[in-house]
Amino acid sequence: MIGRLALVLALAGGDAATAGEDTSPLPSFAELEAAGTRIGEVRVVTRDIFDAEDLTEDRRLYRWANALHIQTRPAVIERALLFHSGELLSVRLLEETERLLRANRYLRDVEITPVAVHDGLVDIEVVTHDTWSLDPGVSFGRSGGVNTGGIHLKEYNLFGTGIAASLGHGKGVDRSSNELSLLSERTLGTWTNLAYSHASNSDGTKDTASVMRPFYALDARWAAGASLSKDNRVDSIYNAGVLTSQYRHRQDRAEVFGGWSPGLRNGWVQRYSAGVSYSDDIYTPDPGLVAPSLLPQDETLVGPFVRVELIEDRYERELNRNLIGRPEFFALGLTTSLQIGFAPARLGSTENTVLYDGRISRGFEPYGAHRLITSGQITGQFSGGKIRRQRAGAQAQYYLPQDNKRWLFYASAAGDVLTRPDVNDELLLGGDNGLRGYPLRYQSGDRRALFTLEERFFTDWYLYRMFRVGGAAFFDSGRAWGGHNTNTVNPGWLNDVGLGLRFVSTRSAFSNVLHVDLAVPLNATSDIKKVQFLIKTKTSF
Repeated sequence: MIGRLALVLALAGGDAATAGEDTSPLPSFAELEAAGTRIGEVRVVTRDIFDAEDLTEDRRLYRWANALHIQTRPAVIERALLFHSGELLSVRLLEETERLLRANRYLRDVEITPVAVHDGLVDIEVVTHDTWSLDPGVSFGRSGGVNTGGIHLKEYNLFGTGIAASLGHGKGVDRSSNELSLLSERTLGTWTNLAYSHASNSDGTKDTASVMRPFYALDARWAAGASLSKDNRVDSIYNAGVLTSQYRHRQDRAEVFGGWSPGLRNGWVQRYSAGVSYSDDIYTPDPGLVAPSLLPQDETLVGPFVRVELIEDRYERELNRNLIGRPEFFALGLTTSLQIGFAPARLGSTENTVLYDGRISRGFEPYGAHRLITSGQITGQFSGGKIRRQRAGAQAQYYLPQDNKRWLFYASAAGDVLTRPDVNDELLLGGDNGLRGYPLRYQSGDRRALFTLEERFFTDWYLYRMFRVGGAAFFDSGRAWGGHNTNTVNPGWLNDVGLGLRFVSTRSAFSNVLHVDLAVPLNATSDIKKVQFLIKTKTSF
């Protein structure tokens, strides 16, 4: 009642923040929108990594970190706002702005609040908190019995501009690499995205470049872009977790497109795009390497395409789902896209080919706090009167928070099917892609199924005001089968159980979720270790 009285006084010409001795809370954004309030002053405040006014963070190490860190420039945040002074207040735009800002790794927190209501206007303050954006580090990981790692220097927020630059050396499962990359998502204050990377690898080189103005927001009306990539590498084939053959793969890609949208209408967005794409794949034996008995077929595809997208504006803000102690946004609305392309032989394609790519996702709220997120996709080609290289898959993820959201039951199910695949088209399953108790790429085939059950827990530990801690007990069950390269040693269903810890560095831009797991295979043959130790960083729990 007091808040509503303050709103009435403010809209009538008074100041709800200063009228008399009134110290009642300001009206909510929803109440202000319902009253037809316009936006007054918009103030952007960028704050450092640690809060020196907080006694728990007023320490020498934290002060040093703040002193060495260059804060995000307020203009970078201002140019990313979807609302401006003089416009009618929209809660939807405030929420979408928060989602977009939180997607930047150099920001750990975003607060958008009303600070004053006067003369029919509301003044808004946008407060952002930085992360430590310089990553001079050494990385290490282990999954499927194989170690990976590297050394790198990466800055996610160069001089506070939001530009990312990196230089590093890494060793992965297939190759070691020296890589340089640059990324500017808001070039010259616009929504234009510029990206470039060059990698000099132990088995070849890879270069990518793109310039793109995406559909950056739900109400964005147009998009356009171009991209180019050249990759020269060695591809590997595994069986039962053992490397069996390798071959040289030269791959070129290019695309130019433009898109249009009428914007957000009645909670829905329709987008239409058209362009031209080019791809060229060449496969050859490589001297000194054991080649497979049959190489994939060389293929060139060039031609126009059209794409249609439909997006429902329905998002949910939650805590402790796939991260720890940080807001997460779940897309519960229907999202679909369909792309159809035609690559005719007269333009240089190997043969007349129709290309298709369809995707769909939808969230459900069965009852209470239960959430179910489903998705599916299908990609493939039609040429010579038949479907080929088609991949169809679906996934479902179920979340049930328990005990004041400190515990969460999670379950997922996923399946994929290949139709008339090429030699290099395989569905892999092992320690590096979901079956944590087994060697990497342990099974392969043209069919794959994977089921996971987890009981997750999220603690209040906030170690040194930098690390959030959680954990999980898990069970995995899966199988990959069919095709020309099946695992004949252990071809059946595989199961594992395990325990793991999860660590998230909330103050660093390079923070993913660090997984430290112990997994026990339940269907192991004598050549598989009885306990698998895994260290891996992922984007989620």
